[in-house]
Amino acid sequence: MTGEPVPVKKQKDNQVIGGTINQQGSIRIQTTAVGTNTTLAKMIQTVADAQRSKAPLQRIADVVAKYFVITVLTISVLTFITWMVFGQAQFDLALMCAVAVLIIACPCALGLATPMSVMATTGRAAQKGVLFKDAEAIEALSKVNTLIIDKTGTLTEGKPSLKEIQPLSTTYTQVQIERWIASIEQYSSHPIAQTLTKLVDANQLLNVTDFEDVTGFGVRGNIDGKTLYIGSQKLVEQLDLTFSDDLSKMLDQKRSQGDVISFLMSEQELIAYVSIHDAIKQNAKAVIDQLHADGIEVIMATGDHAKNAQMVANVLGIKQVHGNLDPKQKLDIVKLAQAQGKIVAMAGDGINDAPALAQANVGIAMGTGTDIAKQTAQVTLVKGDMQGIGQALHMAKLGVRNMKQNLAFSFVYNGLGVPVAAGIFFPLTGLLLTPMFAAVAMSLSSLSVVVNALRLNRS
Repeated sequence: MTGEPVPVKKQKDNQVIGGTINQQGSIRIQTTAVGTNTTLAKMIQTVADAQRSKAPLQRIADVVAKYFVITVLTISVLTFITWMVFGQAQFDLALMCAVAVLIIACPCALGLATPMSVMATTGRAAQKGVLFKDAEAIEALSKVNTLIIDKTGTLTEGKPSLKEIQPLSTTYTQVQIERWIASIEQYSSHPIAQTLTKLVDANQLLNVTDFEDVTGFGVRGNIDGKTLYIGSQKLVEQLDLTFSDDLSKMLDQKRSQGDVISFLMSEQELIAYVSIHDAIKQNAKAVIDQLHADGIEVIMATGDHAKNAQMVANVLGIKQVHGNLDPKQKLDIVKLAQAQGKIVAMAGDGINDAPALAQANVGIAMGTGTDIAKQTAQVTLVKGDMQGIGQALHMAKLGVRNMKQNLAFSFVYNGLGVPVAAGIFFPLTGLLLTPMFAAVAMSLSSLSVVVNALRLNRS
């Protein structure tokens, strides 16, 4: 599904996509979707919908086409009258020129100019794992000069590995803390939660009531009458809990090394901290460097601690960094950039990115992210890698340039072809376009638009 010929490990409760092949052992699978509701069917439908949609540039062609027929008929009649009046009443010549105008001015090339480019662009992009929701997304993405990007799961692998769980209270045992963490996190879809759920076996998970995912802060649940929280330092501050300066310095040191720190706490005390490392994607640095080279400003906006965000930014060469953000603050950053006249693309993969994805001129969702992020965005990267962002931008620019080339050719063709067919050069050069040659020229104009659009398949 990602285009990579590498087996993907699956285990109990994992989602399996229809059409994939089990390479080892036997499994029992529960069907959760059929027909048009399957992942593959939705991908095909997304591409089909995009290919049928109209780009804003198509409006130019639509306006011209609206008046095209009446204009051409008028020019044809005027051509006939002109030749009859000033051409020594040569009926055959007047009729031939009038008919040639009608034939050569066929609006086929104009009508095919943008749809062919859209179809070729979306088709080629889909082969590269980039799904455009519609043609408008292609044109909007081609104008983007600012990319605001999330960190976890976008710049990093989104597959965090646990480094340590350190108790901060002597009241509870290590085993008890791990069971609490795993039991609460099993209900969260965050990548870190998926790692922490594996701390204990499924049969050791405790019953959790009143679970709540506090987007941008963490999670909350009640176990045996005790309300527990797992989240960032922002959640610690929200509960008015504190820790020593020595612990604060030690945690800052861990963050500067790339670790993500979360806390287990009650409403009265800090119980433990969790240190997790999420590796930076291998191709992230190369993609960021290329975006800078293309003149695109890159801004990191993440809910993670500012020190951890700054470490990742330093490695990748990102100059503007915003950490400790909740969903509304991410949204505000997008709005601020737009207020400054920037054309903004937002790339993210989580629920907390959804408002910013919707506000941006173009939202780019990682295919490995949450459903709400993918539904909100106009572009989805099936593979979920950073290279897809560069490919999407590149394909959008090529697609729009191709549309403009086709439109320009259509206008030039009709602008030159109609006067020639009307015989404007006949008195000076003896050049006259017969209806037969006009028909050939009309066919070649349509063919040239199609061929030019199909060049995108080799891009």
